[in-house]
Amino acid sequence: MLHITPIVVLVKRSDAVQALLPGADAYVAREVHLSGTDAHRLHETVDWSPEDGVLVFYGGTAGSTSVGALEFVRVDTPHGPIEVAVGFTPQGAVRGVVVTKATVEMKPWVLEAVAAGLTDHYRGLRPGGAPGGAPGGVPGGAAGIAGRAGNLAVYVAGEVDKGVARALAAYGAFYNHVRA
Repeated sequence: MLHITPIVVLVKRSDAVQALLPGADAYVAREVHLSGTDAHRLHETVDWSPEDGVLVFYGGTAGSTSVGALEFVRVDTPHGPIEVAVGFTPQGAVRGVVVTKATVEMKPWVLEAVAAGLTDHYRGLRPGGAPGGAPGGVPGGAAGIAGRAGNLAVYVAGEVDKGVARALAAYGAFYNHVRA
């Protein structure tokens, strides 16, 4: 049974963009409209398709030099949605992860998970190496904080793992310079 409480902003999107695209002085949003085949392929890979079949990547540059890209991914849970921002370096590795939104109920779980080091476990991941023991065998954030955080924090970390896995799959398959 669902019992969704109101959504709260944990980190403003603009602050997440600045943190994940450091030094950028210009930004561009790039929409990728997925074909039915591409949406199905993404769904088969990570059990997810973006809303309306559109992926949005945000790129940042400093002058003419790319500082990376990022994507905001929504993960729906029985406790309501969370939003995860995943930033990538110009070389295609995860630079960082920021949980930007959660429900009132999940907020303390998210804060506990982040305080236990959740987001540290994603740095350096590349498309093809997903969190949570998924393809690539890379340990995820939930596994990384188990024993250092309560059960509900570990639960929400597993949901963040899903968001990171989705961002990795989308970035790897549909962001031009790291096409899978």
